[in-house]
Amino acid sequence: MVRRAQRFINTTYGNVPGINPVVEDGITGWSTVYALTRCLQHQLGITALADNFGPTTMATLQSAWPSINATSGAPANLVRIIQSGLYCKGYDGGEINGVYNARVEAAVTRLKADAGVGTLYPGPSMVPKLFKALLNMDPYLLIAGGNATVRAVQQWMNARYAHRDGFFIIPCDGHFSRDVQKALLLAIQFELGMTDAEATGVFGLNTQAGLKANTLSVGSAGVWVRLFSAAMIFNKRNGVSFTSTFDGDLSARASEFQDFAKLPVTGEGDFQTWASLLVSTGDPTREGTALDCAKEVTAPRADALKAAGYRIVGRYLCNVAGTSLNKMIQPGELAVLAAKGFRVFPIYQTWGGAAGYFSYAQGVADAFAAIEWAGAHGFLAGTRIYFAVDFDALDHQVTSNVIPHFRGIKETISEHAGQYQIGIYGPRNVCSRVAGEGLSSASFVSGMSTGYSGNLGYPLPADWAFDQISTITVGSGSGLIEIDNDIASGRDPGQGAFGPGELAADLDVDFDMTRRDALLVDVQTYLTGIGVPEEGGGDLFDTDQATLGFNTTTESLDITLAYDGLITSLARRLKMRKALIQCPILWEIRKINLLDGVADDMVRNYYNNGVVGRNDCSTGLAQIFAATAINARNHAIQQGIIDGTILGLGHEPDLWSVWQKLQDPYYTISTVGYVHIWGAADIGVPRPGLSTSEEHTRRILARFNGTGPDADSYGYELLGLYKVFEKYHASLRSP
Repeated sequence: MVRRAQRFINTTYGNVPGINPVVEDGITGWSTVYALTRCLQHQLGITALADNFGPTTMATLQSAWPSINATSGAPANLVRIIQSGLYCKGYDGGEINGVYNARVEAAVTRLKADAGVGTLYPGPSMVPKLFKALLNMDPYLLIAGGNATVRAVQQWMNARYAHRDGFFIIPCDGHFSRDVQKALLLAIQFELGMTDAEATGVFGLNTQAGLKANTLSVGSAGVWVRLFSAAMIFNKRNGVSFTSTFDGDLSARASEFQDFAKLPVTGEGDFQTWASLLVSTGDPTREGTALDCAKEVTAPRADALKAAGYRIVGRYLCNVAGTSLNKMIQPGELAVLAAKGFRVFPIYQTWGGAAGYFSYAQGVADAFAAIEWAGAHGFLAGTRIYFAVDFDALDHQVTSNVIPHFRGIKETISEHAGQYQIGIYGPRNVCSRVAGEGLSSASFVSGMSTGYSGNLGYPLPADWAFDQISTITVGSGSGLIEIDNDIASGRDPGQGAFGPGELAADLDVDFDMTRRDALLVDVQTYLTGIGVPEEGGGDLFDTDQATLGFNTTTESLDITLAYDGLITSLARRLKMRKALIQCPILWEIRKINLLDGVADDMVRNYYNNGVVGRNDCSTGLAQIFAATAINARNHAIQQGIIDGTILGLGHEPDLWSVWQKLQDPYYTISTVGYVHIWGAADIGVPRPGLSTSEEHTRRILARFNGTGPDADSYGYELLGLYKVFEKYHASLRSP
């Protein structure tokens, strides 16, 4: 029937400018709902068609058809739009024949009941407010994960306020949302006596003044208690009933919320409690004990902040490359703060202002950078680093971008710096979702962004440590400083002692991609000189030279450079030359051949299908055996280089698990570095570092391939490639 509704749109309105054809797939979606809205506008004689069922559509419909029913004489196509909308909503539309019959009447009556407006709009007639509710994607039945008490509140609000001009029927699905939060504010404003023009749904001064005059306590009764209990329910306060009586139980629940939000525990519905239930800042005039700032906290500023009651300071670990803003912790600043009795929590933020920034790869890069900077400033074990999500992330962007980003952070921190904890800075929903995935341990909430969709309709995260509520100026003269005023929950006390800290010099940096063409020419020249042409070369059974056209030298270099950020970060973390990691990666990409694919299939068949064959082979971007990876990673764990679990070399479940992980380029690239460290120990040379000799470099590269004459040849070939890469990297390094 939804498909028939879509066909009705295309057949009847297909030639109307502004009404685009919809896909006839039988699936209700915004494209179909928007098209029906435009069909309605066209039917009403509106020429400027739009997806939005706005004031013009509402006023025109109210004027032309304030009530549509079996006897109203409404045009058949207008009824067909209603029937189509009913089917899209999941109700019986009584065919799409333009007849407002008994089935349509029953469906409209049921829709009114589901939305809570059956008493407000009695009978089976379609009215404009309900028509608007029909032509959207809001559900009016309890849906997965919804709360029946929340739904009861939603229905009550519709029943009590939907007759007001500025209040439109809200979803009744059991979920607190942006629209429901705005509706709650409108309801409060209506109860305060505001006109439709005055009631804006904004938590303004008049609304605040009205709430201050309506403190609730044990014995209070009526609609204000209804609204307060609704706000408590929307904020997921356990054990709260939707009630009109402020009894001892509701007072106890209010006290619990006040303690959770770090408000004065009064057990009353006072202004600060109302504010914290309604907007993400709560009462923005509250005095916090924590702050964050982009300016250095000098001794005079520290004195001013301490006099103002602050005890915890949030500061940035680093600046943003290519910008002039100097927001990072300055030399000696942490010593000043410690001497003044402050504690500090670090924030990592470079860009982070749009969804496109966030990805698994960027999370890995950010984690490596944060580890390096935290160590450089002297942050000790136990420090929690807050990684910033500083934009209005929609829920689907949290799923597609932010969560993979924090997964990259989590995996990198867990392996390379288990002494540090992971926090998140961002809107309420982002913080809660990331915490729900087990990817953070505390939230620094950007509560000041009250208009963010991630703050509207979402409660304060259960793991909140800091809540940013206002920007203020503290002190005067040399002590003057602008700060963000933060409420502290006590979950993260910050750090009060710091190590000496040191930022290592002579480390490799990201490659300058403007030099890619010159590097390619040098790589091609070198490889051609040792018998590896730009493409092809060798034959099927010549395993050293066989490429059979799988990857050209150009493609191999570009794939290697695509992971330059990760390789650079890993090399810096391991204090080795990035060329040492790049060489086997480029070489193995260039030499991939049919036999590698055959070997991979044999391993998969062995584990998946029980076929007698191989339980291991070289695989992945750098063609590493699972057994080699296990040896290397076990060695790195035993040496305290990384954190992890020792795996069993002869334990096939471990072999199979690691073999599968080697299909992930990020896992493989990290493993290359560990193989070099393990290989150096195996052949009795020092761990590769920033000044490893040429001979030791050659032997380490040879060990990557194994032992014996073929491995020796491999080492000599890759040493030449190493020198090509080093020619470019050395010139970019700072002394």
